[in-house]
Amino acid sequence: MLRKIDWEGQIGRRLKMRDLHVFFTVAQQGSMGKAAAQLGVSPPTVSEVIADLEHGLGVKLLDRSSHGVEPTIYGHALLKRGLAAFDELKQGIRDIEFLSDPTSGELRIGCSEPVSAAILPPIVHRFMQQYPRVILHVNDVPPPTRDLAGLRDRKHDLVLNRLVMPLERDPLEDDLNVEVLFDDPLVVVAGIQTRWARRRKIDLAELIDEPWILAQPGTWNYTCVAEAFQARGLDMPKVSLITISVALRTYLLAHSPYIGAFQRSLMRLNADHYALKMLPVDLPVRPSPVVIATLKNRTLSPVAHRFIACAREVARSMVSKPPTRKS
Repeated sequence: MLRKIDWEGQIGRRLKMRDLHVFFTVAQQGSMGKAAAQLGVSPPTVSEVIADLEHGLGVKLLDRSSHGVEPTIYGHALLKRGLAAFDELKQGIRDIEFLSDPTSGELRIGCSEPVSAAILPPIVHRFMQQYPRVILHVNDVPPPTRDLAGLRDRKHDLVLNRLVMPLERDPLEDDLNVEVLFDDPLVVVAGIQTRWARRRKIDLAELIDEPWILAQPGTWNYTCVAEAFQARGLDMPKVSLITISVALRTYLLAHSPYIGAFQRSLMRLNADHYALKMLPVDLPVRPSPVVIATLKNRTLSPVAHRFIACAREVARSMVSKPPTRKS
């Protein structure tokens, strides 16, 4: 049985942040030698730090083998909580920087490519007009929102994405804040030069023999179209091109007689730019909310709060803005 750890006498007064940093580096590198090289110290120094940590806690933090080191269950526990502690400290430094200069800071955003092509640009545009010295890092995450590992690992301050339930939650705790910005259903589109763009009413069955451009099977884009045809008792139409790239899909739809499908926000914001038109096709109603996800147990920086406020403002305008039409 694990003995009770005396925090004040054994750990609280002796544990240094440098010791935790060394431990995190060893766990990340999987090797004492690699960690020493990265930290610029000798391997014996790294070994001594780890040994002192294990002695103070009274547990084994790392399993050693000829292939390197691997955290034990105790090591994983320290990694998880220690990562959160270091992250909170970093957030504190960010808060100090922001308080000294409210127009500066950094923010790391996770966003899928389809969402970043639609709703993210007007949010970033509005935000950067108000806070031009803030540095934004936008990292691509797979659509839709299911696995939020990047958020839980503190690689992202927030994730802006389409929500698909159920989320893959931590079995030990409900650790997410998920705010719905607006519902963003799928619409059928075609180039404005096609015969379909002049029609006032189109039955889905009329499009079954047309060439389609869709995202990969299993994506929200592909699944919604497949379900729409299935609900009508129809086979899946011929898909001539499968790609996640919004740029490739919009270009080919605008210049070729293809049929495609996009989130409505993309068309509301960019229909004229892409020379595309939403077709008057009834699709089954399927909730498709765009959300902002954050961690409950993580302190958000002032910059993150201001970005979320901008996202809410843009989302409200998306709900009330009429769709753009090409004549």
